Amino acid sequence: MPHVHHDHAHGHTPAVSSTNERVVLSGFVLTAGFMVVEVAGGLWSGSLALLADAGHMLTDAAALLLAWLAFRMGRRASDARRTFGYLRFEVLAGLVNALTLFALVAWIVWEAIQRLRDPAEVLAGPMLAVAVVGLGVNCLVFWILHRGDQGHVNIRGATLHVLGDLLGSVAAIAAALVIRFTGWMPIDPILSVLVCLLILRSAWALLRGSFHILMEGAPPDVDIEVLRRHLLDAVPGVAAVDHVHVWSITSGRVLATLELALADGAAPARVVPAVKRALADRFAIGHATVEVVHAPPADCALAGEPRGGAAHGGNRADAGHDHHHRHGPDSPPHDAVR
Repeated sequence: MPHVHHDHAHGHTPAVSSTNERVVLSGFVLTAGFMVVEVAGGLWSGSLALLADAGHMLTDAAALLLAWLAFRMGRRASDARRTFGYLRFEVLAGLVNALTLFALVAWIVWEAIQRLRDPAEVLAGPMLAVAVVGLGVNCLVFWILHRGDQGHVNIRGATLHVLGDLLGSVAAIAAALVIRFTGWMPIDPILSVLVCLLILRSAWALLRGSFHILMEGAPPDVDIEVLRRHLLDAVPGVAAVDHVHVWSITSGRVLATLELALADGAAPARVVPAVKRALADRFAIGHATVEVVHAPPADCALAGEPRGGAAHGGNRADAGHDHHHRHGPDSPPHDAVR
């Protein structure tokens, strides 16, 4: 089966720019720097809430560092072995970060249980001072991140992490005030567990998103059946759309492969570019591989694949092999246009 070139004209994706790199790096330096201060303050004051917030800041610092590395790696050119470059590094980094968050939550909850059984004395003064400074640092980092491209998942994710840090600092301030004015020590481990819930929520969202991309699932804003109907209705000359697969290489970089059957008299040279424009404009799919067949495809159930099947990144050589068996050696030739 003859193949023509890939279409590398991508749709809009958030820029991997030097501005984004500087924003993320500045946020990392501030977050990591104060994290060290907060750990020292937590150990000095005996506050588990401060240590929990420092743990949250540790994960944020790791997320910012991984985001910066993802920007750097994402700019590396593709080669013959890695045809999409290092774009998926961001997803792998997110998966590692999520697993680290779960481990941290387990440790803090265990420590909180021990302290509820045997409350430890907490120095409210140092705890309050560190928590107030932490709130100021988080506000500064939040402002810095808002100078970056909020359309990029790394920037947006880091901003959400910092919002969680802000709540963690507020919780530490509240615990310090309660201890200072009432002397009730259990408030410290109780609020540390509340901070853990913030961490756990971020960890689950990050793990689920990373795993979905690694499993080559369809992006949440792309409905395969809606996509098929849109191409049939919006692009003249399209008679059938089948074997639709949509997946993401990384955040904002969506790819698709599909098979078209054209109406009588329709010219592939006109229909295929129109299909790619429709995919880019309506679904933000900037890299599409389109295979054209001269006759409507047979029922997909006969080929062992559901109509508009599950998204994955299968290669077109397998698709060609499948057609050979379905149509037989005497079937008309196919035109594969990419």
